[in-house]
Amino acid sequence: MELRHLLYFKTVAEQLHFRKAASKLFISQPPLSRQIKELENELGVLLFTRKDKQVTLTDAGKYFKTEVDAIFARLEESKGIVRQIHKSESGELKIGYISSVYQSHLADVLIAMRDAFPYIKTNLFEMPTLPQIKALEQGSLDVGILRAPVISNQLKVQTLFFDPFVVVAPLMKSRFKQQEKLATYLKSSPFIFFSKDFAPQYNDKLIEICARMGFKPDIVHEANNAHSILQLIEAGLGVSILPYSLKQQYGYLKISFIELEDIPVNTEVVLAYKQSNKSAALNWFIEHYHREK
Repeated sequence: MELRHLLYFKTVAEQLHFRKAASKLFISQPPLSRQIKELENELGVLLFTRKDKQVTLTDAGKYFKTEVDAIFARLEESKGIVRQIHKSESGELKIGYISSVYQSHLADVLIAMRDAFPYIKTNLFEMPTLPQIKALEQGSLDVGILRAPVISNQLKVQTLFFDPFVVVAPLMKSRFKQQEKLATYLKSSPFIFFSKDFAPQYNDKLIEICARMGFKPDIVHEANNAHSILQLIEAGLGVSILPYSLKQQYGYLKISFIELEDIPVNTEVVLAYKQSNKSAALNWFIEHYHREK
């Protein structure tokens, strides 16, 4: 018994007409009748009755049609899975990340990924948290590296690490030995913050930190990425409060990172993705990015 025998049987069983079935299969009627006869002989049963040019399924034929339909349905499902596996091995992986995440770690994971998936294409998109969440929900991103909270019932979220906040100021030769003196310095300094429209929860947390130090920040500049904020600080245009992990990425800039010793406030960095995404490349990336971090 070959797959073509099952296909021929399935088509005749659906059409209940040999000439129509032959036309649909793009063969002539005699070879089709011969193939059906071979199948009946192999099974030792009659699958069809032919009377007055009408074709009907026997009870055995009805049962066999159910089984054959299931075989072809399973075959189509297997073809879909194979395509999905192929796509995950040779397709693309779309990764979102926030500007304040240490990017050399991401680069290290992508370098290792080349060995595991040599034909995968990775696309990186620097995006704030809220646009990332929307893109992940819509499927235009496969995975996102972003900051909590991630408010979505469609996404699975895994904690990567907790990142403490620090004051970032133009390069200083001396340090503040007391937090009160640091607060006095900040109170009279212009601030550079992330845009509230792009990162509202993040912006609110920075305002909270300033409030705990006893002042309201004088925000004179807003930017949509960490690099721009740090460049403005280096130019002497103000100060900011940013995640400590930026020191690893931008340690070459002429700026000072000052710890907030009495205010242990941090931000949670997470991975987010749709659990329904079965891509092997995505699963590998999630496992290794989380493990290496």
